[in-house]
Amino acid sequence: MFLKEPALSAAKKTEKRRLTRFVRSPEGVFADPTGKRDGRGAYLCDNPICRQRAASTELMAKALHVTLSADDRQRIQEVADS
Repeated sequence: MFLKEPALSAAKKTEKRRLTRFVRSPEGVFADPTGKRDGRGAYLCDNPICRQRAASTELMAKALHVTLSADDRQRIQEVADS
């Protein structure tokens, strides 16, 4: 797929297949590898530094309009570590 989306921590657009979508749901923030879950979504690039930044700052919280819990931050970090 050649659709380009802006990633949260990058100033440039990236091919969508290189991005991971995270979605806000009533249960928390989760990775959405299929891109089809309901809820407000935000994209992160595959760079581990960008994902670490999203997990440790308010970048993801602002994009998803939510306060991140410790569990939410851990789920983001787990995706960054994989």
